[in-house]
Amino acid sequence: MAEGRILIVEDEHIVAMGIKKMLKSLGYTVTGVASSGEDAISKTESTFPDVVLMDIMLKGDLDGVEAAREIRERFDVPIVYLTAYSDNNILERAKITEPFGYIIKPFDEKDLYSSIEIALHRQRKEKEKLK
Repeated sequence: MAEGRILIVEDEHIVAMGIKKMLKSLGYTVTGVASSGEDAISKTESTFPDVVLMDIMLKGDLDGVEAAREIRERFDVPIVYLTAYSDNNILERAKITEPFGYIIKPFDEKDLYSSIEIALHRQRKEKEKLK
């Protein structure tokens, strides 16, 4: 069984619930679901996830890339983008935030699992180096 605490940031409720169901069936703990960049930052601060699954296009003033930048800077939590957008401009903006993964929608459970496991592994290794 997989282990890890995951925050889902997705503004489409039905999609978020589908992701939540997938994560739970894989054995992850879902710390919450946020629908805006502001909500994502607040829930990261209050729930201490191991990974944030971040949609790029969100409701509110902050898009997923801006929210990811703040989450990485303030909390050092790995970001895995889940997005329907793969054009070069968005990809270049996302790369600046040093994501631990970038999954194009639609995706399947295997894609989600492998990306989260790589992000968790990379985060553990980076923390070990700091010790």
